[in-house]
Amino acid sequence: MPSLRDNQSRSRVELMIRIDPRGAEGLQRQVHGAVRRAILDGVLPPGARLPSSRALAEDLRVSRTTTLLAYEQLIAEGYLETRRASGTFVADELPDDLPRPWSPPRPSPSGHPRVSRRGALLAATPAPARRLSGPPRAFRLGVPALDRFPLRLWSRLIRRRMRSMTPGPLGYSDSAGHPDLRKAIADHVRVARGTSCAADQVFVVAGAQRGLQMIFSSLLDPGDRVWLEEPGYPGARSALTQAGARIVPVPVDGQGLDVAAATRHAPDARMAYVTPSNQFPLGVPMSLMRRLALLKWAARAGAWIVEDDYDSEFRYATRPLQCLHGLDGDGRVLYVGTFAKSVFPAMRLGFVIVPGDLVQHFHAVRRAADLHPPLLEQMVLADFIREGHYATHLRRMRSAYRERLGAVEAAAREYGEGALRLRPIQTGLHAVADLDDVDEERVCEEARERGIEVAPLGTYYMGRHPASGLVLGFGSTSPDTLRRGMEQLAAAIAAARRPRRVQAAHGVVGRR
Repeated sequence: MPSLRDNQSRSRVELMIRIDPRGAEGLQRQVHGAVRRAILDGVLPPGARLPSSRALAEDLRVSRTTTLLAYEQLIAEGYLETRRASGTFVADELPDDLPRPWSPPRPSPSGHPRVSRRGALLAATPAPARRLSGPPRAFRLGVPALDRFPLRLWSRLIRRRMRSMTPGPLGYSDSAGHPDLRKAIADHVRVARGTSCAADQVFVVAGAQRGLQMIFSSLLDPGDRVWLEEPGYPGARSALTQAGARIVPVPVDGQGLDVAAATRHAPDARMAYVTPSNQFPLGVPMSLMRRLALLKWAARAGAWIVEDDYDSEFRYATRPLQCLHGLDGDGRVLYVGTFAKSVFPAMRLGFVIVPGDLVQHFHAVRRAADLHPPLLEQMVLADFIREGHYATHLRRMRSAYRERLGAVEAAAREYGEGALRLRPIQTGLHAVADLDDVDEERVCEEARERGIEVAPLGTYYMGRHPASGLVLGFGSTSPDTLRRGMEQLAAAIAAARRPRRVQAAHGVVGRR
């Protein structure tokens, strides 16, 4: 950590230079970056003299060639200049296109304008999951078995598409998405979800969240009332907040959304958002009677229904239930699907099926918003579905997830006795566990201390929730990891039950 002294000034300039011989950047780039940063930050003022390249090399214990090349680069860039028989100095004037030394901004006398009320509400919406950094951990929510995805096959499909690429597709494509993928999706939902649509009713979107935003901004005016399941998906809550909607929380019971209660409370709502195949987060399917009642209300009220059919591919007891869209004879249901769990989240592709009379409207909205998602991923996914790889992958994943679910259930019986109770799990990649006489937030804190991720059930309620519970993902990690995670979770629950003063005596508080 050498000191750079300006021999022509009365002050001594200290420069912090740290060199990592094993760093990703070479030594020359490290020296160059450190001196440049000191100049831009004002640590080395204009006219300050630098030590010779030989002296700096000795201080840093590097070769003189390293420091000499770094100085030469800085001179070429205009940061330094040499003076005959005097040495190397910081340039008196930096070029106009180089950043100027940073100085803290002066606070505005009146302060910045406040954020909007809608922005504040949006920022206060909880995230769907709480994540620790690093690779997947036990009970991580919302992540599939990425270790089981056929990457070699996917890479081969990408290479094949790239080899056959022509300049034509490199321009802007159809605002609804790639035609091959739209047709593949229409064929898939007809076979797998018991519904039918034309390919031109399918809009490919950058994930289900983007689909919800597009629907809500297209069909709702600020102040319109919308039924939302309670508890429910925070992503839908945030998209409704963005649209300026008035959210009407509707209780969920063993048959799904309580249509009768919603009708009594807000019969004139403009829309209902539901997850009928696998209610998020409770995991209960909506009964046929409730589905028919919901469709009847929508027809009578002139309202829309948004069906979020996430995770419907993964059902363990019986065949997947027919989607609500398949029962709709009045064109009231907009269907939202995603490939985040069935393929992988980073691809960011989902789709929306809209009623036929809204197709042109959604084309216009799409052109005004984001045009279309990246094309290559759409092409590859279309091939993946059309050639049968998607159906094969889903069958393999159902088997893998059934094994992982079994590991969670067995571990809950072994380690969770008296600590938690798993609710029955029919569909999806997460479970709900009830807790007795313990605060769910404290359990989550203790779980994080032990390196596992769990989400408190209360996160998904807008109001007060009736019971303490946890939401546990089981899709992203192996059965062995899940068993060890359940053992740690049981220990976290036991620690959360102890009074904090007792915890301090056992050293738990000291670890925080």
